[in-house]
Amino acid sequence: MTLSPLTVGGLQRALADGWRMANATRGISIGYALIFTLGGLAIMGGLLAQGWTPFIIATAGAFMLIGPVSLAGFFGIAGAFEAGEPVGPASIVSGFARASRALWALALVCALLFMIFVTDAAILYAYMVGATPVWLGNLLPANANVLSFVRWAGVSGLVVALLLYCVAAFSIPLLCERRAGLVEAVVLSVRIVFANFIPSIFWAFFLSTVTIGSILLLPLLPLTLPWMAYASRAVYRQVLPVS
Repeated sequence: MTLSPLTVGGLQRALADGWRMANATRGISIGYALIFTLGGLAIMGGLLAQGWTPFIIATAGAFMLIGPVSLAGFFGIAGAFEAGEPVGPASIVSGFARASRALWALALVCALLFMIFVTDAAILYAYMVGATPVWLGNLLPANANVLSFVRWAGVSGLVVALLLYCVAAFSIPLLCERRAGLVEAVVLSVRIVFANFIPSIFWAFFLSTVTIGSILLLPLLPLTLPWMAYASRAVYRQVLPVS
């Protein structure tokens, strides 16, 4: 399998390619992203109702641990569009159907890391913030306990997210297209990230910033999630071109 270097210029081209694909498949892409948006709305609404407002920030970050698996649906949409086939809900289903079964094993790993992070964040919240409700109107200016929770939850989430990024950044696309088995895909992903460390970390930072920011400003998510998904696909295709 041919490996090409990842550059900052390549990331810029990937963002442009992702934006074009998101626009070309706007209806179904936004519709698919709305599934995650509505799920986020329900979770955020529940946290707000309980007075767990600061925990929303941790929850937004936690999406980065399970979001990568959603790429299979976007791969299905992009594949159908590039093949000149009708693009619709069946394209999303086809994306998951065509993916290697090993994708679900990796999805379980993502879910496990998600549960570990959420459990740690809940323990931190109970210890630092406690049972006193923090309503949205009282969030700012944040008190010292809330700031401590956000800081330490961020440190914990960063460690878990970096681990998952190295493992999943390129292995999930490889499994979506059945170009490698689970072990080979994970090894390749880690190898690519460390061989292109600076642009890879820059991409991880940009991707997480846009996604988490869009979750906190939820109406943006149906627009930015497809863009980031197709841009990630373009990055993968640059590094691992399809012959």
